[in-house]
Amino acid sequence: MMSSGSANITCRDAVIADMTACAGILNRWIDATPWMPRVHAAADVERYYRETVFADRAIVVADREGEVVGFLALSPEAYVTALYVDERHRKGGVGARLLREAKKRAPDELKLWTFERNADAHRFYEREGFVAVKRTDGENEEGLPDILYSWYAAGGERA
Repeated sequence: MMSSGSANITCRDAVIADMTACAGILNRWIDATPWMPRVHAAADVERYYRETVFADRAIVVADREGEVVGFLALSPEAYVTALYVDERHRKGGVGARLLREAKKRAPDELKLWTFERNADAHRFYEREGFVAVKRTDGENEEGLPDILYSWYAAGGERA
């Protein structure tokens, strides 16, 4: 029986062997999200993760008993460029644990983009202290309206 909490989750730096699991979590999210267009084949997503994401960003995985159940990618500029949790493990604190790890690595400020249609993500990030600071009409490869969120450490929030 799976625990509903995040008590048995370990956050750790990803290794290249985790790349397939991370790309798989993202690919399954794309396929399960009706409004999300698939602009890259699943194999291309995996290649991109191997060649670019794992090479250029800090990747933190949420590991539950040897299984990667979520991941976060953090750019050198303190942008969370990906945060995905496998569907079976959502609503159990995994995403919040990953964000806490990102806040340790970028303790003053974090930024991220999320799609306007992703209401669950909006609620999650706002609950975690992020504030919407900019909106676009779809200046991304998916052509979907999106929102830039920022988080500032206590006392550092900007107007």
